[in-house]
Amino acid sequence: MLSRVADSIYWLSRYVERAENIARFVDVNLTLLLDSPLGVAQQWEPLVRTTGDLTLFNERYGEATQENVIRFLTFDRDYSNSILSCLQAARDNARSVREIISSEMWQQVNAFYFLVKEASENKTLTNLSDFFEEVKLASHLFVGVSNATMTHNEGWHFGQIGKFLERADKTTRILDVKYFILLPSVKDVGTTLDELQWMALLKSASAYEMYRKRGLHRISPQSVAEFLVLEREFPRSIRFCIQQAERSLHEITGTPAGTWNSPVERALGRLRSDLDYITIDEIVQDGLHEFLDRLQGRTNDVGKKIFETFFALQPIG
Repeated sequence: MLSRVADSIYWLSRYVERAENIARFVDVNLTLLLDSPLGVAQQWEPLVRTTGDLTLFNERYGEATQENVIRFLTFDRDYSNSILSCLQAARDNARSVREIISSEMWQQVNAFYFLVKEASENKTLTNLSDFFEEVKLASHLFVGVSNATMTHNEGWHFGQIGKFLERADKTTRILDVKYFILLPSVKDVGTTLDELQWMALLKSASAYEMYRKRGLHRISPQSVAEFLVLEREFPRSIRFCIQQAERSLHEITGTPAGTWNSPVERALGRLRSDLDYITIDEIVQDGLHEFLDRLQGRTNDVGKKIFETFFALQPIG
């Protein structure tokens, strides 16, 4: 497969997944505002902080109000990671490989882009939660269409790697939002407000029902973190995402599982192995925020090595 084609499919899937996860990011804060007791201060800056683009936001918007943060993360064409910009990039990548992907995939990503574009032009968008739910459903539809209509060959596996690396990265950031949202005082830790925040975080990852059905009836920071980081079978947990990305990588390289012949196979294999053996007690003892920060760095390193291994142009001779 041409590296250009593989690169476009990889980023097509990655940008669609990124758009969905930004919608989850914003929606969890809207849910928190509805569920929080009267008098609890709104906190929107943590959402921007976890993207790593707080400096850019401050230069462009100044105060981190609800309106400013939602505009920045959702509809800002000049911000490369807004939902609208991600879908513009996904659509551009899809257009460049229309002869490879299915026509249904192209139609869905095109419809997805225009859904958000039209919303961005609506100055009186009132029911934001419904809009973000539409974004999530449109992303799910794209994934379903891709799985059902595209041959599961190398190209499809590059899309899988892009999707799962992006999802793993964003799950770490969703967890990190809770770290940055400071409670009114230390005495509120373990109270109803604290539990509401952890519950909203689970809902933002569509994990609340599965968390309950696993028999975890009490909402505690440690059990929520364990579920979202280490759960083997939940499709949005970090461990599951890394396992699936590694599986697709071995399908592309043709090497058996447990064999690491390239820098990207070794980086992803080490990351998957570490997640297989670490415990939540070790993570908490080390510091959840610090652990998530390192995990983001390692996930980014895997992405860099994928580029160097498969997409970068190599000199001839």
